[in-house]
Amino acid sequence: MGRLFVVNLEGKIYSCKYCRTHLALSEDIVSKSFQSRHGKAYLFNTVVNTTLGETEDRLMMTGMHTVADIFCVGCGSIVGWKYKSAHEKSQKYKEGKSVLERCKVFGPDGSNYWVAREARIGESDSDDV
Repeated sequence: MGRLFVVNLEGKIYSCKYCRTHLALSEDIVSKSFQSRHGKAYLFNTVVNTTLGETEDRLMMTGMHTVADIFCVGCGSIVGWKYKSAHEKSQKYKEGKSVLERCKVFGPDGSNYWVAREARIGESDSDDV
């Protein structure tokens, strides 16, 4: 395995809840109204310090999407997913963007979002943007 280079961000950052590796800047948030199987999730233009998993087609609330899970390079935890392609025209804006699950990251103020009991299994994203 090669040497690991980690990008350190400055400003209001979101970081991995398990190892505190920097993942994204709050200014790169596109939407805070996404849902995952574990609760709230945020759509970002850019995330760093992640690796991509296998690409697969997933049926989400807004239709079929080709996505890849994203893993923290610091600890290997799944922290969200990246949209590779959207099968519906109205969802094309998501392509190339990444979703971080709030229950798996610390917010800019160091806060952690806990999983809500009412989070529904099987939800992956939101129609509201």
